[in-house]
Amino acid sequence: MNTVIFACKQSAGSSQIAAAFFNVMADPSKARAIAAGMQPAEGVQPEVLATMKDITVDMTGAKPTQLTAELAKSAKVLVTLGSMSGAPAVPDQERVEWAMVDDTAGKSAADVEKIRDTLAALVSGLVESHGWERPPA
Repeated sequence: MNTVIFACKQSAGSSQIAAAFFNVMADPSKARAIAAGMQPAEGVQPEVLATMKDITVDMTGAKPTQLTAELAKSAKVLVTLGSMSGAPAVPDQERVEWAMVDDTAGKSAADVEKIRDTLAALVSGLVESHGWERPPA
């Protein structure tokens, strides 16, 4: 099983969206995703939950998680979102940086939707590039 960690500052917005998309798009027998952050918030931002619900992705139960060195070691791929710094370095781990992804904190619903749509495309490309797509239903 391959684990992908999507990391952002608070694990309350962009990383949660990316992990949710990944877990919908990827074959669960091949890979799974976790959202984590350097300074986890108390909960996922309400506007993130709402914008994902709009496209029928239920994120009920999603919680911000601390990005620790131990958690980072469990991942085949670590994807950092936005201006993320201080993520643990793991030898031989694939690192991907999506610096162009905006933080969702304090953004309008329309802006969160744009970030969501950008992340959907990026995650789709990541899943496809590793051959982790779900088989056709």
